[in-house]
Amino acid sequence: MIVPMKKYAFLVYHKEHEAFLKTLRDAGVVHIKETKSIAGNAELGELQALRKRVSEQIAFLTKLKDEAPRKKTAMVKSLSKEEYLSLLEKVEELQEKKSQLAIERQAVRKDLEYMRVWGNFSYSTIENLKESGYVVSFFTCPTSKFDTRWEEEYNAFTVNNHQSTSYFITITKVGEQVEIEADRPKMPDRGLDVLETACEQLDENIRTVDRRLIEMAAYTQATFELFDKQLQDEFNFAKAIVQTDRQAEDKLLLLEGWTTENQASGLEKRLDADGYFYQEQQIDEGENVPIQLKNNRYARLFEPITKMFSLPNYTELDPTPLLAPFFMLFFGLCFGDAGYGLLVLIAATVLKGRVDVAMKPILSLAQWLGGTTIVVGTLTGTLFGVALVDVAEFRAVKDYFLSQDNLMTLAIILGLIHIVFGKIVAACKTKKQKGLKYSIAPWAWVLVITALLLVFGLPMLDIQLPQTIIYVCYSIAAVCGLAILLYNSPGKNIFLNIGSAVWGTYNLASGMLGDTLSYIRLFAIGLTGGILGSVFNMLGVDMTAGLPIVVRIPVMLIILLIGHGLNIGLCTISSLVHPVRLVFVEYFKNSEYEGGGIAYLPFKKT
Repeated sequence: MIVPMKKYAFLVYHKEHEAFLKTLRDAGVVHIKETKSIAGNAELGELQALRKRVSEQIAFLTKLKDEAPRKKTAMVKSLSKEEYLSLLEKVEELQEKKSQLAIERQAVRKDLEYMRVWGNFSYSTIENLKESGYVVSFFTCPTSKFDTRWEEEYNAFTVNNHQSTSYFITITKVGEQVEIEADRPKMPDRGLDVLETACEQLDENIRTVDRRLIEMAAYTQATFELFDKQLQDEFNFAKAIVQTDRQAEDKLLLLEGWTTENQASGLEKRLDADGYFYQEQQIDEGENVPIQLKNNRYARLFEPITKMFSLPNYTELDPTPLLAPFFMLFFGLCFGDAGYGLLVLIAATVLKGRVDVAMKPILSLAQWLGGTTIVVGTLTGTLFGVALVDVAEFRAVKDYFLSQDNLMTLAIILGLIHIVFGKIVAACKTKKQKGLKYSIAPWAWVLVITALLLVFGLPMLDIQLPQTIIYVCYSIAAVCGLAILLYNSPGKNIFLNIGSAVWGTYNLASGMLGDTLSYIRLFAIGLTGGILGSVFNMLGVDMTAGLPIVVRIPVMLIILLIGHGLNIGLCTISSLVHPVRLVFVEYFKNSEYEGGGIAYLPFKKT
């Protein structure tokens, strides 16, 4: 359900503004109405930029924390903002230093690889030769273009032939021009030995920085998380100041916000005790009221599915408890294998006791989905890809298993039930938002569709209704048809009502056909998973048929584990995606779900 909200206006003297906001923050129950854009606000922009820096360091240090020795983990302390910034700069300086060392090492390694082609020599020897009147010049050229005459004319010596390139030097007297068709490479300024030593030193320097960062990560990561929370509090406080309207020449400050009905009395008592003025206000039609969902333990597990699409607006019905049973059943039909469902249930149960609190709801949802799959898989007679109907031990109960034809029919029936249920929800929503007279046409459509499905649908299932019941259904459909034709838009011209009814009938008929066909995929996806499972079983048996029993069993197990593991992964994806699609597209469309709600986020300390 959607928790009822109350809207308040708060009026305070400008000198009491910050004290009032602190009181409001300590109460922690007011969602402040945002009336102004925060884009371009310098203070908020700086806080956002700082939080981004801190978030980047938290992500970086979290990866390093696993490498930190546990014995060096320190207690996290609250620091002043200046101390936090100093620590942040220290970590950033270490990262920058490591980055610069890495760039320098890359350049040295590049020079090192090039110098290995030339070999080990000393630049001091070349300088000594120059002082004696001889110049050593370095050249490269394609090996095919090397001219042996250069050896006589310029004292050319080939140092290396590498990848069809000749590396050579010439030794000439100072001032003598060397005119040969070859490239003069830009040589590194250090010899091979010096470069190798420099590279080793850079490696050691980077390791030293890494060790320092790992040591700091043991306590800095948690410290920055605390700093991030303080920055978030500072950001929220500054944002609250921005959302305040100034009245009476800036002497009075006006702020609006919402709180839940059950918290309203406590808020009022607190404000009365501190002498602050407030007034409850009427919630305007179409106002974007913050949404807080309140469901039981079962339905609460499915709230992430609703939020994935959009929270409902304040005038709607909470779709979460309404979609939960259908989503669970659709998942079971798509997964379809009792053995796979058992594995999901066991894995979720085992992991549930070993994870943090945030992951427990997800694993609880997996338990429900796994249990539903076990039930559906038992009804269809599928266990790890084995069709139980073909197993001799189950011949006595094989007539109780659902066949492929039964499953296809079941998928269509579930689709029609889901669509009609959506229409019922739409009628209830219209009554809540607009009143009873506007819900007459939506309710009439529900009765028309239900009556026609009973008359024409049940005979297809070999269920014959008494003639009296058929006449009653026709009568209900006729009366409701008149209501749709003449009263689908109360207060409007009768001809407009008739035109609207004709257009609505066309859209409903074409839409229902397409929507119903979408539910056949429930049968198709479940059938595909079962077929793939049986194929892997057949591969495991047939491919190992000629092997000795000692070899055959482990090979067969490997094939089955890989095959069924792949099949479980594919089934999981399809069993999540298609039920979500049926809810988001078919159900939300037929229930006329609007969404667009914003989450209730009270102003409080992080």
